[in-house]
Amino acid sequence: MDTLLDERALSKLHWRCRRGLLENDLFIERFFARHESSLTVRQARGLEVLMDLADNDLLDLLLCRREPEGDLDQPDVRTVLDMLRQRP
Repeated sequence: MDTLLDERALSKLHWRCRRGLLENDLFIERFFARHESSLTVRQARGLEVLMDLADNDLLDLLLCRREPEGDLDQPDVRTVLDMLRQRP
């Protein structure tokens, strides 16, 4: 599933990624600014799994306070998390 996301799917993903914590939004905005044109279906699935988390749990992952475990410990999730954690 290394197919690139089409414009409609990308728009839906943007909407899905809106968060309540400004800190999370900053990570996500930077992620889209860097990777929007090259996002794949697989990466979108990993991002959607992360978006199912509560804001504080997501922030803990983004700030490397914890690592994915259990159902979150998936290759696609880890790939996207690494992309989200990239420094400017």
